[in-house]
Amino acid sequence: MAYSKNNPAGQTVEAIINDLPGLVAIAVVDVTSGMALASHSNSPSLNPETAAAYNTEVVKQKQKAMSALKLTGENIEDILITLTNQLHLIKLNAAGNKFIYLVVNSRETNLAIAREILRSHAGSMN
Repeated sequence: MAYSKNNPAGQTVEAIINDLPGLVAIAVVDVTSGMALASHSNSPSLNPETAAAYNTEVVKQKQKAMSALKLTGENIEDILITLTNQLHLIKLNAAGNKFIYLVVNSRETNLAIAREILRSHAGSMN
């Protein structure tokens, strides 16, 4: 899937690409369905739609764990998965019904900058 600049998800993807041009892949994902609402990849080997579906399960399982632990008043802000050469970040919107999935090269991108860019664009998904 590509993205259309005519909807909020596509606009979010476009804005993050402009702010973080070295990204590997990005998707705006609906938590309920696991479907990517907009996506882009600079790597032919990384399909953001497939990653969106699997990472939706990561989000749902963490939400279930929080419920089982009775962590009331807590919300997932982001999830970081560190691989050998990549950082995978999942940033949920305030409502918790959508997230941005971002993949960056850990040797080329500063984690703090990537998180700040995600934070600044998460509100545009609502």
